[in-house]
Parts: sequence; C-alpha cells; structure tokens
Amino acid sequence: MKNNKITKLNLDLVLKISDFPQLSGNLHNLNENRIFKYSFWEKVFLYWINVVLEKKNCELPKFIFEKKSFSLSLEIINNQEIAFMNQKWMKKKGPTDVLSFPIISDNNAMNELTLVELGDLFISLEMALEQSLEYKHSIEREMLWLASHGFLHLLGWEHNNEKELEEMLNFQEYLISRLD
Repeated sequence: MKNNKITKLNLDLVLKISDFPQLSGNLHNLNENRIFKYSFWEKVFLYWINVVLEKKNCELPKFIFEKKSFSLSLEIINNQEIAFMNQKWMKKKGPTDVLSFPIISDNNAMNELTLVELGDLFISLEMALEQSLEYKHSIEREMLWLASHGFLHLLGWEHNNEKELEEMLNFQEYLISRLD
C-alpha cells in the first residue's frame, strides 16, 4: 500500500467469517487466503479511510475530516444468510453480493463522539466467487471490489442514476488501484 499515513488513524474493525464447507474445493488453501485475515482488512480499510480523508472534495459530513478513529464491521457470509438479510432489510428476494448498513449522519450528537461508527458491511463469499469466475479475476480482486462498493455506501455514497453509479465505480477503481 502506497501511503504510510495509515498509522495516524485508528480502526476498530469487527471481522466475522461464516463457515464454508461447501466451498473448500473451490478455494485452494481456504484458511491461508488473506481475504480471511483480520490484518488484511484492517490495512485495506485504514488505507481507504485515509485516501478518502485526503480527498477533501468528497461529499461527506464535515466532522468526519476531523476524526482519527473509525469503526466498522465486515462479515463474510454465505448466500443463504445474505438472501435472508436482503429480503428482511431491502425487501428483495434472493442473494446479492454486498449489503451495507451505514450509520454516519449529520446528527450533532454523532459529531461529538471521538469515534466515527461507519456501519456494517456484509459480503457473500459465494457470490464473490461466482463473479470472480465470471469476470475472470481473482477472488481477492472481487472481494476488494465488493468491499470498496460497500465501504463507499457506508460513507454515504449513493447511485440513484447512471452518472452517480459511474462516479462511484470509478472511485472504487481508484481505491483499489491505490492498494497496489
């Protein structure tokens, strides 16, 4: 990762990973893959937070730029779990690749906290694996793509039209490219 400033920020990351016995044959050395490692995601999210904070033109609540501590949760789950959540919270049937539940607001009470709680991010490993095969890239690349998309939603990004979607997708590419 290109920037050493990530040490100036603190991240309280909760990482939960479901069991995937049905996928063990599809992912070589499942337990050794860094997408299942806390340290990998901690570095990724710290780096992305720093990149976003450096881009002062991001449309985020102003108080975020003054904070040094952030919190979020990432859960890597299966299709059944994400389909249940998709139906319950989004009123959509079937599995999806990523769901985000942001907490950030312009609420003055939130501004006073020393920690910025970003929210919860859920990624379906099964969907990520299918999409990595479809797009002919690694599972790590797909997980980064989905995590970056969800991360931007946690920060308040929306894509209600094609222009907003294109801007968001371009920024996702930018975030991922900065990791190299």
